[in-house]
Amino acid sequence: MAELPWQLDLVKYSLKKKEKVDLIRRHIRLRPRERALDLGCAQGILSHFLRRRGGWWVSTDLDFGNLRTSRELLGDNLVQMGIPALPFKTGAFDHVVCLDYLEHVDDDDGTLAEIRRVLKPGGRLLLITPHAGPFFMLQKIRPMVGLKLEFYGHKREGYSRLELEAKLGRAGFRLTGSTTYARFFTELLELVLNALYVNVLSAKPQSRLRDGHIRPSTPDEFAGQKTAFRLYKLVYPVFRLASRLDTLLFFQRGYALMVRAVGEEGRDGR
Repeated sequence: MAELPWQLDLVKYSLKKKEKVDLIRRHIRLRPRERALDLGCAQGILSHFLRRRGGWWVSTDLDFGNLRTSRELLGDNLVQMGIPALPFKTGAFDHVVCLDYLEHVDDDDGTLAEIRRVLKPGGRLLLITPHAGPFFMLQKIRPMVGLKLEFYGHKREGYSRLELEAKLGRAGFRLTGSTTYARFFTELLELVLNALYVNVLSAKPQSRLRDGHIRPSTPDEFAGQKTAFRLYKLVYPVFRLASRLDTLLFFQRGYALMVRAVGEEGRDGR
């Protein structure tokens, strides 16, 4: 059996990314001629699954290093972009998918306006961000275990649904649906793994990536953690079982927020 690309090997054992992949499969299906923009592809992990949902995709990121790494998995249609301007014509896309990107940029309002500009009238946006609010205890714990915002590459903790709906409205979008995922136990286990990687396993990066440095970001970094990854694979079934405790918290909002929106007719975000 051929060895999996390192990114796909990594996602097989990521609790939160598996939930994101399930959401992608549930909410994204494109017709063959539809054009879609993948905004903030990082190392191409989730972009791989987006491209399997049909349509014609362009994947973008701020960091050339991320695009170079993504090319090994995605192949073509990779574009480096700036902030907040997107290097595409007005109305170029039928869909934009923005996974864990908005919280990484200083000018989030400008970014949303640009997304609206490059969408066709009635085009659809799927957006995932951290879910923020006063009752998300683990967000308060992260800095205590060395996980400052800069290690995630974040400019802010995240957004509440109401805050995001207001921002989308100002940019010319109408919210059509929302859901949350990654409840307490999944988020806690991810926090433990991130803290272990940042504080114990990883060498200090020479440069800061837009999406932070809480996991291996290149093939060389992943290869350098092979022993630790093998050990993690052995305990992964225990982590996976512990994350199922989230089913007991069906009443709780998750630590990640997904919203769906449509661009209102006659508003191009400018």
